[in-house]
Amino acid sequence: MQRWIAAAVAAWALAAAPAVAAEKIILDTDFSTAGDDGQVLIMAAQLDHQGVIDLLGVTVVTGNNWLKQEVADALRAVERLGIEDKVGVYAGANLPLVHDPESFESERALYGFGESYKTAFHRPQPADADLVAPPDGFATKAKLRDQDAVDFIVDTVKANPHEVSLLVIGPATNIALAVRKNPEIVPLIKRIVYMAGAVDIRGNTTPAAEMNVWIDPEATRIVMREPIDQAIIPLDVTDITQLSKTDFDRIVAGDGPIPALFKDSWMAKAYARDAAATVNVFDTLALAYLVDPSYATEVEELYLDVDIAFGPGYGRTFGYWQEQPTRLLQKVKVVKQFDNRRFFDLYVDLMTRPVPIKPAT
Repeated sequence: MQRWIAAAVAAWALAAAPAVAAEKIILDTDFSTAGDDGQVLIMAAQLDHQGVIDLLGVTVVTGNNWLKQEVADALRAVERLGIEDKVGVYAGANLPLVHDPESFESERALYGFGESYKTAFHRPQPADADLVAPPDGFATKAKLRDQDAVDFIVDTVKANPHEVSLLVIGPATNIALAVRKNPEIVPLIKRIVYMAGAVDIRGNTTPAAEMNVWIDPEATRIVMREPIDQAIIPLDVTDITQLSKTDFDRIVAGDGPIPALFKDSWMAKAYARDAAATVNVFDTLALAYLVDPSYATEVEELYLDVDIAFGPGYGRTFGYWQEQPTRLLQKVKVVKQFDNRRFFDLYVDLMTRPVPIKPAT
C-alpha cells in the first residue's frame, strides 16, 4: 500500500508540475525493444500522453545494434504504443565519425572488454532480409520518416529556439553532425541530458570506457565541448541504481504488450538464474532526471572531456574540478546519486500503464 501511494504521489506531482508548457524533447537513441532504450520510449510516451513532456520525435543512431535493425525495432515500438502518428522515427548515422568497426577484434585483443562489449560492432551489418522481427512482429502502420535525423534535429531546434531538450541515450553521432553542420543551433538548444560515461569508476565496454562514449568518442567530445547546458548520467550512478526482482515482478504481473515484453526479456532470464540479482536500467534514469532533476540527490559540476587517442584509454571520460588552460571544456552536471525508491516507483508506474495509448480527448 505504501508503495502504491508513493507511485500515485509521484505521478500526481509530475502531472501537477507543468503549469508551464510541456518540455519539448527529441529522443536520440540506439534503440532496442526490451532494453533500456525501449523502456525510455515507453516511459516517454506515457509522460507525453500525461502532458509532462512533448515528445517531438525519435532519432536513431547505430550503437546497441546496426541502424537498420534499430529502426525496425523503433517503428514497431511507436506502433505498439499507439503513438506512430504523433511521434516520427528518423534514421540517423549508421557509422561513427572516426571509430572503425573493423578495428573491433583488434581492440578486443589489445585492450580487453567488459560485460557490454556486444554492440553493433561485434556483428555484421544486416541486409533487409537479415532483420529480426520484434517479438510481436514488424510494424505494419508506422513508416520511417523521409527526413534524415540530423536535419530533423536542426530544423526542430530552429523552429523552437531555446525550447528543445535533447535526450541522448546512444552514441552522440547524430548530435555532433547536427552542431557541426549547422553550428548556429548551438545557442538555440535548451539543454542536453545524456546517459554516457564513467567518471570515477571503470567502464563497462573497455576497462576505460562506457559503451555510448566508446562507440563514438570523437562525437561525444565535440558535443560536450559546446557551450550548452549539459548533464550526464554516468555508470557511477547507474551501477548503484538497479532494478530488483521485486519491482520487476510488479511489472510482469500485469497484462498487455509491455509486461509480455518484460516476461521474455534478458532481465527475466537474469532473475531466473538468480532471484537475488539486480539489473541496470541505464537510460531510464536520464529521462527521469530530464523531467525532474530532483531525482538526483548528488550532482557534481565538472569540466568534462573524452580521450580520443586510439589506445587503452580510448573513450575514457575525464572530469576536472578546475577549469583547464585550454578553456575548451564546458562545465557539465554529473549525476552521482539517485533517489532510488522514488525513481523505481515512477519507473514501475509508467511501465504498467495501458498501451496502446489512446489519444487525449
